[in-house]
Amino acid sequence: MIGIIGGTGLGESLGAFGAGQSHTIDTPFGMPSGPIITTQISGVPVALVSRHGDGHLLNPSSVPFRANIFALKSLGVSHILASAAVGSLREKIGPRDLVLPDQVIDKTYCRPTSFFDGIAVHVEMANPFCPTLRSLLSGVGAGLPLKLHSSGTYVCMEGPQFSTRAESEMHRAWGADLIGMTLMPEAKLAREAEICYAAVTLVTDYDCWRKRLVDEDKVQLLEEIIGNVKAATQNAMALIGQVLPHVAAQAEVPCDCQAALKLAIWSDRNMIPEDVSLRLSPILGKYLG
Repeated sequence: MIGIIGGTGLGESLGAFGAGQSHTIDTPFGMPSGPIITTQISGVPVALVSRHGDGHLLNPSSVPFRANIFALKSLGVSHILASAAVGSLREKIGPRDLVLPDQVIDKTYCRPTSFFDGIAVHVEMANPFCPTLRSLLSGVGAGLPLKLHSSGTYVCMEGPQFSTRAESEMHRAWGADLIGMTLMPEAKLAREAEICYAAVTLVTDYDCWRKRLVDEDKVQLLEEIIGNVKAATQNAMALIGQVLPHVAAQAEVPCDCQAALKLAIWSDRNMIPEDVSLRLSPILGKYLG
């Protein structure tokens, strides 16, 4: 089963993928953002979750990232395609473009970042997004009438406020291409859960490093951004819809993401508390028995 996590724009449009069965799943980390809908798209089983919940009431710092990923894992999800709205830090990456980030700089500081309380587990994050999924998305996207950038470095800030201009310039000096608030710790948790994870980011506008006209009407600017979100959302839905059969065809091919815990458990397995083993059995079960 393939999970689809919809962020700003796509999260409100997931219903367009079709109706299905609703699952209310309680997890050791609380409730997910909302009910998870399982259905089929082009014959491929999928599980849909809106990251910000019904009505977009959850700000980035309030999203129950652990519950979302744990619930998807419990449903048998092996791959996740996530979307997220971003601001551009580069002139060449324009509004309405799609970007497949390959690197992340994590600047979040008040979100739980791991499933593993009471146990020492250290997963590799050198490549935070699944190379196999990114390759499939890039290949399919090349054949669609949309502008797709196949790589980029994403800065994840805490928010919910946007950057200052000094911060925006600093992010550019770091070599970052995109700024957003939601892919961390989501990608880290997917890796801990041994789920292949890739993101399609939707460029809504240029971040504040790029000065706007002094007399630019702010209402008009907001309307322009909303229009960019809608256009990029349609492109992202087309890309994800087209790539699903390709992901399903590759689902049984071994991937390093799906063995991320093989060498990552540093705790003495004989001393791991039983309540920890039981609580995390969907993730750790195959290693602890």
